[in-house]
Amino acid sequence: MRRPVALRLSAAGATLALAAATGALMAMPEAASAATGGVTGYATQNGGTTGGAGGQTVRATTGTAIHAALCGRADSSTPLTIQVEGTINHGNTDKVSGGSCNTAAGVIELKQISNVTIVGVGGGAVFDQVGIHVRESSNIIIQNVTVKNVKKSGSPTSNGGDAIGMEKDVRNVWVDHTTLEASGGESEGFDGLFDMKNNTQYVTLSYSILRNSGRGGLVGSSESDLSNTFITYHHNLYENIDSRAPLLRGGVAHIYNNHYVGLSKSGINSRAGARAKVDNNYFEDSKDVLGTFYTDAAGYWQVSGNVFDNVTWSGRSSDNNPAGPDPQSNTSVSVPYAYTLDGANCVPSVVSRTAGANKGLEVSDGNCSPQTPDPTDPTPDPTDPTPDPTDPTPPTGTNLSLGAGSDGSSKASGTSYGDVRDGDMGTYWSPSGSTGSVSIKWSSATTVSKINVREAAGSTGSITSWKVSNADTGAVLASGSGAGVITFPQASLRKITFEITGSTGTPKVAEFETYAG
Repeated sequence: MRRPVALRLSAAGATLALAAATGALMAMPEAASAATGGVTGYATQNGGTTGGAGGQTVRATTGTAIHAALCGRADSSTPLTIQVEGTINHGNTDKVSGGSCNTAAGVIELKQISNVTIVGVGGGAVFDQVGIHVRESSNIIIQNVTVKNVKKSGSPTSNGGDAIGMEKDVRNVWVDHTTLEASGGESEGFDGLFDMKNNTQYVTLSYSILRNSGRGGLVGSSESDLSNTFITYHHNLYENIDSRAPLLRGGVAHIYNNHYVGLSKSGINSRAGARAKVDNNYFEDSKDVLGTFYTDAAGYWQVSGNVFDNVTWSGRSSDNNPAGPDPQSNTSVSVPYAYTLDGANCVPSVVSRTAGANKGLEVSDGNCSPQTPDPTDPTPDPTDPTPDPTDPTPPTGTNLSLGAGSDGSSKASGTSYGDVRDGDMGTYWSPSGSTGSVSIKWSSATTVSKINVREAAGSTGSITSWKVSNADTGAVLASGSGAGVITFPQASLRKITFEITGSTGTPKVAEFETYAG
């Protein structure tokens, strides 16, 4: 029977003693680290993804040592890089206790933490039948590791059968140069290789291999779980996968320069209102590589520059809507970050030389030529502008929220999302806790450059920090503190979100007014 390893966080000597006992070694400052300068895609948004940059570096050779490193921090947000070498398995992955961690045996548990990098070094890091679980966490980098044969049934089990799984209020994760693989499908005890659910956002999967599995990965656990969005997949190899490459339920995904080989049932499955931007991918020896499958809840796609090499397409029916044999765009998706496309014809070559663990972290230069990134390159500055927090000038013109739709992340009992657009200061929306978001949405693109957040009586001054986002793209339009009139560069969008990130009590938003200027 495994016993928890206790850790006292306040004493450096105790931390070193536990590290030695569990297989963790303190690394020298000049040791190799993750190439955080290469972060791309949606993980660059929402403040960016830097992982453990600027913090301590620890070497770990067991799963218990990884947990010990997490538990040895001053608090759950202290930056930390964990360099992993060797095989992580059930026999060496125990629970460790501490105030800066929430771990469990038999799974690498990144739960209720932030600012952590896990990177394979030396002879490589293999997580054998042990999954990596990210829950209620943010700013996480997982790089240069192999995760294989994680099971949800049979023995041993880990992480619900997901190689890497993210769920419940996860933000800003970059998974890069990993190899994620199984040895069969659900009937053999395996589940997804790369799953996101229950409000996971701003994730990039890059230069990775996903293979030999029934399920590549999903975004959204069901057609009512539509809170997951802003995911980028690029320069990945999907090989010998039945389906879910990926399965998208709601949200926005950017899928470019990936190589798909041997998809036996379906590939990119856009459902339940999801919108996928699908650029310059190479699909080979596969079936139904893009469309809406196994449901009548339609999803959408924008396609350009893709190659379909020996791809077969099934017929259309009420719950089967393949995009081919001549895929055409049925939506438009804009992304808020810069990126460079390799030509689709060279994608197989570039991906074969760069994707996966232990490939030297090489990336494409955008001209079909792999190169080694400079780990000293600074992480790109967050693209979020920092405008003046509020504008005292009252807005003029038509309040565009009147007659629009609304939704949000949560609502307290007795309140409604619709109360922020009814013109009545006597009704209001409150989140179920001290933070949360509410959105105004339209059926077509609407120009907005100013909003007025009006608090209900008894709540004035309770909002201490917020951000305003273009919910179509994930771009942050403004951030600051206090309610009132907020201005930002003119944006054309279908949905705008006001997210309360800090408050002194229970916020009460009576009106979320929107204006063109």
